[in-house]
Amino acid sequence: MAGPTTAERGERQQGSSGPPLVRRLLGRRLRKIVVSAILLLLLGAGSVWVLYGSHWLRVDHVSVSGTRVLTPAEVRAAAAVPVGDPMASIDTDAVEARLRRKLARIDTVDVVRAWPHGIGLKVVERTPVLLVRNGGDFVEVDDEGVRFATVPQAVRGVPLLELSVSRTGPGAAGLRRFGTGRLVREAVRVAGDLPSAVADDTRTVRVRSFDAISLELGGGRTVTWGSGEDGRAKARTLTALMKAAPGARHFDVSVPTAPVSAGS
Repeated sequence: MAGPTTAERGERQQGSSGPPLVRRLLGRRLRKIVVSAILLLLLGAGSVWVLYGSHWLRVDHVSVSGTRVLTPAEVRAAAAVPVGDPMASIDTDAVEARLRRKLARIDTVDVVRAWPHGIGLKVVERTPVLLVRNGGDFVEVDDEGVRFATVPQAVRGVPLLELSVSRTGPGAAGLRRFGTGRLVREAVRVAGDLPSAVADDTRTVRVRSFDAISLELGGGRTVTWGSGEDGRAKARTLTALMKAAPGARHFDVSVPTAPVSAGS
């Protein structure tokens, strides 16, 4: 009886050794996947525990920088950062919102995590450009027209804003049209456009209407500015006019192409 052919022996070998080899390879791959998944799960759980459950990454101090009028203690109290809580759980947006709501003097604030244990509060305070008298106190107004603080004494070097708008006659229409807030912003706009030498010497910015803004300088000198429009041109014209007529007492740049100086 003839033995099996070469082809038959090959088929037998495939039938006996092929499938077990495939099963072994699949088993190894499955074990690797399972082990990798377990390691990832343990790593994730460990990271969560380190961030939220351990005592390694918790807030133990709050630092404050950038204050000028406010004190660091005032800022820390308003921020109400929960010392002792996990660093990762601190809601920096909520801290910023509390500071801006409680301390109107703050213009911007950056709340940062200073790992591993600190929270940093980088504050920029509003700077007054005008003052509004309120009884015996003074309200500070910043360069956006925001009234942000009341102080008992006038801030040195900051002009006083006087709103002398009539509620009857021609001025009443302008008041109804623009409102007090817009008039304050126009005064702020004028103050921002003043040449530095004039700004330092300005005592009062007086607003009678939208297009009737004037300045009172030191030494009794006055400037008729007009509206807040063409501020840069008016500033250049005023600088040239003061150089040309240093002894003048009154300057009118409401029409910058046709300035006038008078008095001596």
